[in-house]
Amino acid sequence: MKRVKRLFHLVAVLTLVMATMIGCGQAQGTNEQAGNQGQQAGEQPKDQLSGAIAVDGSSTVYPLTEAIAEAFMGEHPGVQVTVGESGTGGGFKKFTAGETQVSNASRPIKDEEKQAAQQNNVKYVDFTVAIDGITVVVNPQNTWVDHLTVEELKKIWEPNSKVKKWSDIRPNWPNEEIKLYGPGTASGTFDYFTEEIVGEAKKSRADYTQSEDDNVLVQGVAGDKYALGYFGYAYYVENKDKLKAVPIDAGSGPVAPTDETINNGTYKPLSRPLFIYVNADMLKQRKELQAFVKFYLERAAEYAKQVGYLPVPDNVKAENLKKFEDALK
Repeated sequence: MKRVKRLFHLVAVLTLVMATMIGCGQAQGTNEQAGNQGQQAGEQPKDQLSGAIAVDGSSTVYPLTEAIAEAFMGEHPGVQVTVGESGTGGGFKKFTAGETQVSNASRPIKDEEKQAAQQNNVKYVDFTVAIDGITVVVNPQNTWVDHLTVEELKKIWEPNSKVKKWSDIRPNWPNEEIKLYGPGTASGTFDYFTEEIVGEAKKSRADYTQSEDDNVLVQGVAGDKYALGYFGYAYYVENKDKLKAVPIDAGSGPVAPTDETINNGTYKPLSRPLFIYVNADMLKQRKELQAFVKFYLERAAEYAKQVGYLPVPDNVKAENLKKFEDALK
């Protein structure tokens, strides 16, 4: 009887052990299978990049940087790139204070901005990422303007301008009030336009509708037959059905802004380069910033065409990539 009990006990123990071993094996197999399926389905980036990148600055450069940032985040979902548009000057204020890692700029950095960066120990590297032509636009219903001279533009935009009506520019033009739209004073486009047209940066009449958001300017001109404004070429290209570009005569005859005239420099004096400035120390330290900037420089030509700007020449692209590699040393 005791032998039978011991036998039953032994069988029960062996059964329990076998069940436990089988269960563990099944669980392990299930976990391994689930893990393999998760890796296949998840498709996480190989580099596992993560972090946040803050960009601000020029509203002109904004469409290019925003398009590139969206494409980059599509490939690296662990990285969040935010792009603001407070104007070139506003962007440099944040950048030189160390608040952003990248600054969009439609003009080179100024001496006072360089000093601010030095005081805050912010070192930087700059890259030329596209070419723009500031475009003077009127409403499509405007049938009288076939071109404007640089002298006429100066007459319109100089401080204390006497131009109130279209007829003040040319007597045979309508005796109607001219409604002006342009970038705000923190804009690099404002700086460049006033320097090239008026003769001194930031010198301009103040009685016009201004905004750092170029879409506001587009809507203003598109909604008023007697309006005139100026902003980056990309915003004109995007809204050709709502606007009419004005050819500019700088002394050699009227030239309209086109891909060809902007690229070859015949659209004078409003063709200009566009830039991004990158915090050099952060670039060395942060892998996600390195990946974003390299992605930007390699793909800028492709996206510049998409948003309405012109790509930099191949030699400039090569210089950018070399400057990038040097900045990592």
